[in-house]
This record gives sequence, structure tokens and C-alpha cells, in this order.
Amino acid sequence: MYFQRIYLQRFWAMTVLSCLCALSVSAQADFDIYFESKSLRFDFALSGNALSQSAALQSLREEPVWGGPVKNLIDPFEYGGYYVKVFDRETDKLIYSRGFNTLFEEWRTTGQAKTETQSWTNSISVPYPKKAVTLELLARDRTSNLFAPLLKLDVDPQSIYIDRSPLKNQTVEKVQYKGDPAGKVDLVFVPEGYTASEMEKFSRDAARFARALFETPPYDTQQDAFNIWAVHLPSEESGVDISGDGVFKNTALNAGFYTFGIERYLTTPDMKSIRDAVWNVPCDAIFLLVNSAIYGGGGMYNFYAIGTADNPRTIRVFVHELGHSFAGLADEYFQSEVAYNDFYNPEVEPWEPNITTLVDFAAKWQDMLAPDTPVPTPPETPYLDRIGVFEGGGYLPKGIYRPVDHCTMRDMAPFCPVCSRAILQMIDFITDK
Repeated sequence: MYFQRIYLQRFWAMTVLSCLCALSVSAQADFDIYFESKSLRFDFALSGNALSQSAALQSLREEPVWGGPVKNLIDPFEYGGYYVKVFDRETDKLIYSRGFNTLFEEWRTTGQAKTETQSWTNSISVPYPKKAVTLELLARDRTSNLFAPLLKLDVDPQSIYIDRSPLKNQTVEKVQYKGDPAGKVDLVFVPEGYTASEMEKFSRDAARFARALFETPPYDTQQDAFNIWAVHLPSEESGVDISGDGVFKNTALNAGFYTFGIERYLTTPDMKSIRDAVWNVPCDAIFLLVNSAIYGGGGMYNFYAIGTADNPRTIRVFVHELGHSFAGLADEYFQSEVAYNDFYNPEVEPWEPNITTLVDFAAKWQDMLAPDTPVPTPPETPYLDRIGVFEGGGYLPKGIYRPVDHCTMRDMAPFCPVCSRAILQMIDFITDK
């Protein structure tokens, strides 16, 4: 085995201790005082180009389910390119926060954003407040790596301007149910490009993906921490857009290949349709399961992951993209084609837990290195089978470093101990009541 299981178990014990310590010093709000067990959905537009961006409210919706944690409401990770914060308006106390990424953030680093200004719809959900709150949206500055405010809203939970109309009740299948969503990771599979007559295939595919997840370390020890749901959302046509080949399909979520001109990059900009699909489902993580055999996928932290159902490498793509969307892991490869320009600034420490520029390596996996491991670490014996600091990652061959030579986040090898620790920390954070 690439890394001994006992090695992972040792770091799992460290994970529990470090995560509990971090959470104990955080100001955790009392859910019952400030929130109801339902969601406030915030649809907003991000507009801009490579030089600047702005945000504007589109709509607020009351939805009947809150699937997130009811204890750990304050995010200790500070992952993501954007952050949402909720303050009690009367006391100005921070009562909820969470980071996330968007596809618009990636678009701003492409060549197209240097000559065009665009506006993209986005959507996030927070627990529904009992009293008046201030909702703040922040964006991470790519130069300083610090967050700055984009938009601030005062929200009265009784407002007549909050949409309370029900959406379509799709069939929701329990693939696996292990208990109260407030104490579980609720992973929701949503179909894309499956017609009504193909919903049985979708059910089989979702069950197959769930089984595969729990055969993959470190998830293999965490099955009881997950509820798995499958939303039966039919499309008018089977398949998905392949714009580079002139193929366009009428599908429920408007997904397609050739995102930013990259053939294998499969995404959708249509967050509103995704949120409409899961409006009445407990939801901590979303995977869009695409009815296609073509290789491809994508994933954005705390937003969604997407991949195809029937390619021979489908399952490895699934766990890789879920690494992005669920645990905030970065890509560790540096030789594949991407559309990004200067995605990471080598002068600042990236927020992702599995790459470093060495600007603040102590905040990453320095504690996991053997004392005799050189930093940076040469890609040669005897270092190739241990945790090190190997140059190349985050789409760049120089100036960014990864923990091991090969990992799921580089080339579909098993997750390394650094990535495994990040996954287990996120599970612990979400499931801790």
C-alpha cells in the first residue's frame, strides 16, 4: 500500500485532537438562540473582470431544511476565495461564517477576463435567523491573500421580500441514512443529462459511487459519518454539452465540457438550478453526476463537484473532485493544460492545506515531516516514500510545493496523509454536535 494504514490512523488521532483544540477556542454560537432549523438562501451576482469585481443581491429565499452543523457555526479553516459572515444585528456578534469558491473566481484569472466584463449568478445558504441579522460577503484579494468586503445586507427574517414559495418536489432517494443530518455529512448526488426514463440508471450510479467512496481511504473508516441522498431531477435530453464539438443538450443543470476552452473541464455556471434541485434536502456537499462516458470533471470548495458516470477513470475523478469541493484541497499537478494565468501568487501562502509556497509552511504540514527531511525535498530515494516538500503543484512547476510525490490530487494515487488529515478534519467539523 502506498502509505501504511497505521500511519494514517496515527494522524487521524492527531486530527481529532488538533481540530477539537481549534474549535474550543472559536466563538461558537448557540444555534437555538440565533437560528431556526431551515435555510436562508442568498442568490447574488458577481460581476467584474481581471482587475476588479463587485457583488449585488438578486434574491433571498426561505427553504425548509438546514443540513449543516448546529454547533460549529464559526468556520475555523478560512478556506476559499469568498466568505459569508452573519452577524446578530443587535449585538454585532458573529454567529455564522463559511468560506467557498466560485467558478467566476476562476474565470477572472483567464485571458478572457482581461478583455471582457461579465456577471455570473451564484448562490449560498446559511441557517435561517430568528432575529434581524447583517449578512456580509467578502472576497479574498489575490495579492495579499486577505479578505475584503464585497457586499453587506441587513436582513429581517420576517421581511415580505424573502421568497417563501415552494419549489418542485423532486423524488429524493435515501442511498444511505446514518442519522440526524445535523450530526452527519450530507452528500447529495444530483443527476445531469439523465432523462426521466434513465432515473433507474442514475440510482444505480449514485449507489455505485457511494460504495466506491467508502472503499477509498480515509473515507473507508468514516461511512457512519455520512448520509447519502440522490435527487431525481430529469433532463429533457440525455448527455451533456460538448461545445468544442458543436454538441448541445437540453439538460436540467446546463453543464458542459470545454469550460474556459479546456476540453476535459466539465462544469456548470448555473448555481441557481442546482440550489433549486436541493432546496428541500439536507446538504453539506453536492456532486453532480453526469450521464456521459467522457473523461472530465471539476470541483469548487463548498460549492459543488461534478464528474461523469461511465468513464473507466470515473471513480478516481469523483474522489479527486470531491477533494476540492469538500475538503478544500488544491490540485497538485503542474504539467496539464489549464486556462488560468498566475492562479497562485508565490509571494503569499495559499489557503489550501496541501500546497505551500514556504511563506508560512509552519501553518501547513511541517508538523508531519520526519526530522531528517530536507526542505525543499529532492524527488529521489530515500524521500519518495515519505512526506516531504516536493516542488511542483498548483499548476506551476516552480515556486509551489506539494507533500508527496504522488497523490490523488496529482495523478490519482491514494490520498497522502496530508490530504487525508484535511478530509478527516472537515468530517469532524461538520459532524461534531
